[in-house]
Order: sequence, then C-alpha cells, then structure tokens
Amino acid sequence: MIFTILKKDLRLYFSDKKGILVTFLLPIIMITLFAFAFGGVAKKKSAPKPLGVLVVDKDTTVTSQELIAKLNSLPTIRLIPSEEENALNLVRKGENVAALIIENGFSEAIKIEADLPVELKYDAARDLQMRIVHTLLKEGFKYHLGKGDAISEVKLKTTSLIKESFTKAHPGLVQAVGGTAIMMLLFSIAAIGGGLLDEKEAGTLKRLLIAPVKPLDILLAKMGTAMIVSILQLTVMFIFAWVAFGLPIFMDISSLIILILCISFAVSSFGVFLVSTVKTRQQLQGMSTIIIILMSAIGGSMIPISMMPAFMQDIAIISVNYWGIEGFFDIFWRQLPMIDILPKMGILLAIGIGMTLVSTVLFKKNIIEIA
Repeated sequence: MIFTILKKDLRLYFSDKKGILVTFLLPIIMITLFAFAFGGVAKKKSAPKPLGVLVVDKDTTVTSQELIAKLNSLPTIRLIPSEEENALNLVRKGENVAALIIENGFSEAIKIEADLPVELKYDAARDLQMRIVHTLLKEGFKYHLGKGDAISEVKLKTTSLIKESFTKAHPGLVQAVGGTAIMMLLFSIAAIGGGLLDEKEAGTLKRLLIAPVKPLDILLAKMGTAMIVSILQLTVMFIFAWVAFGLPIFMDISSLIILILCISFAVSSFGVFLVSTVKTRQQLQGMSTIIIILMSAIGGSMIPISMMPAFMQDIAIISVNYWGIEGFFDIFWRQLPMIDILPKMGILLAIGIGMTLVSTVLFKKNIIEIA
C-alpha cells in the first residue's frame, strides 16, 4: 500500500512540468548567478575587466604623467583623464566609483620623499569597489615609485564625496529597503495577475466578454488594480522604514512620489505581461518565480550591483530592480535634484509602456481566445 501511494504521488509530482522547473532549474540558475557574482568561475579563462577610475592631474609634470602611464599599464585598473569639476560630479552621481586627484607639488614631493599630495575621492555607496581601487592604487604607487615592500609607506588619502548625516540614509539601508521592496512587489503583482487566470477558469472572464466590454479594457483594468496595490505596498514599506529605521522619506518627497509611481507602473505592466504569456495559474507560478528571482538577482535586490563582476553589471540594466534601486540611491544617498533622476524614471516608464504594448497582443492570443 505504501509503495502504491508513493508511486501515485511521484507520478502526480512529475506530471507538473512547471513545478519540476522550479524544483530543479531555479537552483541551477541561482547557483550560476552567485558563482559568477562571488567569483571562482572562469578565473583562468579570462582576465577581469579593468576598474575604471577618473584621474585629475593638477601637477601636469613629466613625473605625474609617467606615473599615470605606469598605473595604466596594470591589467586591473584603467585611469580616465578628466577635469576636476566633471570628475567629482560623475562620482557624486554614481556614474564612476572614484576620482584620483594628483595635486600640485606631486613631483617635488617625490624628490624630497615627502607625503604625496594625492587623494582618492569616492562614492561611499560603492564602498567595496572603492576598497579594491584603493588597494590597487597603493600597490601601483609602491612598485612604480620605489617605495619598498610595505604598502603602508605609501599614504593615499581617501575622502567620501557624500558624507553621512542625519539628513540622508546610510547606503546599506537604502540597499536593504529599495532592493527588498521591489522584489517583494514583483511577487505580489504576479499573484494579483493570477486572479485573471482564476476568472478564466471559473468562467467569469467569458461572461465579461459576452458583455459589451473590450478585451483591452479588461487588461487595463487589471493593470490599474495592480498599480494601485503597488503604490499602496511601496508606500507602506517606506513608511515602515521611516518609523523603524529612520529612512528620511520626506527629504525629497516629490521625487520619491514620482519614482514610486514609475516603479509601480513598470512592475504592474510586468505582472500583466507575465499573465499574458501563460494559460494556467500553474504555469504562472513556475514562470513568475524563476523570472522574478532571476531579475532580482541580476538587478541588485539580492546582491548589491557593486559586488557583481562587470558583465553582470552590464546586463543588470534590463531589470526593473536596477533602475528602481538606483533611483532610490539618487534620492536618499546622493541627494540629486529631480532633473538628474528623471532619466531613470523615464526608463522605468519606457519599460512599462513596452511591456504593456506586448501584453495587449499576447493577452488576446493566450487568454481571450481560450476563455
């Protein structure tokens, strides 16, 4: 009897193809992502992409230029010449991790073996990358300036361009709140979208189609419901973060509200897109779990973008998570004006519009025709 029941249960389990995918494919995908993110993959097959660092040479001497050339010969770092004001603005906006400032008197300091007038100005939200850059530069200075074997003999001053204060959030808090909020929002919206499939299976959708209701109206109504729930969910999560952890949500409330609206629109369109690509709730559960976790992993919800290798940072831009998290960093950490955050908001809107247009075609094919 036990063997009979066991055989029956196994047959039922393996008849659910989507469940099998979640059980076996999802762990494989996650292992692959984390293996690439944390290293240990293809170390001998390809060299890492050099870390780009802006450099401002205010000394403009043969000595300083030779040092820059020698540092550029290292396979792990690439110095990008820039004007000081432009370099600092790029770092403040999070577009570059750091700027190396070589002050006047650099060549003279080398001659008299004084402390070198150099400074590394960085974005503290990318602290891990900055530490790597700092170590690489100190090693480069040590070996190319003949400072001996002790790295400590070369002093390289570091300064965060964005100071922590009571008026801004710690980057770790922004990462935790923003990353988690968007990932949980994606799961919630996928569950809401599943209600449409329930209506199809219960026959409610067929009755709606008999009434004078256009298929597009049904789709937009579901998307509107998802968007309202998204706005409420994000609002509650940020109020909780404000009360529990002191997240300064009123620091730039207008930018935050617009960003929440853009994220809600993009996520809601994504939920409708998922529903439009499947025919049953079982298919939705399997596909949504894999896609959402995959998007969250590469988009920075699970692993901070700064911890990922270069190629994963490049593909992160395809996810809603990436643009939402970067927008939250712009508001809570970098404190950028709205004009500098608008491009990220525009990309979120473009993602939402694109997925909505695709969903209208798939919705009619996969949902309406078989209702």
